[in-house]
Amino acid sequence: MDSTSSHHVPPGFENELNNVAIDFDGVIHNFDKGWHDGTCYGEPLPGSIEAIKNLSKKYNIIIFTAKAKKNRPIVNGKTGVELVKEWLEKYDLLDYVNEITSEKPRAKIYIDDNGYRFENWTKTLNDIEEIL
Repeated sequence: MDSTSSHHVPPGFENELNNVAIDFDGVIHNFDKGWHDGTCYGEPLPGSIEAIKNLSKKYNIIIFTAKAKKNRPIVNGKTGVELVKEWLEKYDLLDYVNEITSEKPRAKIYIDDNGYRFENWTKTLNDIEEIL
């Protein structure tokens, strides 16, 4: 086996090969008001609830969101993590989620509405010129 394989991890990190990281805003809920007032207001995107429940049967689900940043202002007396937890509870999802973080977690895959699939730098720079 190639020692640079993505399946080779330091001792103690084996469980992290089973992580699926999912962005919160625009992937789990519709984020139709943008940043708005800092609350978690959006409705679940079609299929998101079922997908998280199904994925959690096989993978550790990690929600990543800028709302979880430690320096984020308190909104209605609550941290961003508390607001996300409340939203997940409202839709019966909290028990399916292993972690909520603002950091990029170690994960097998990242599901993000603003992601870019890197292949090589030539293609990336050409794509950026076209997109931006």
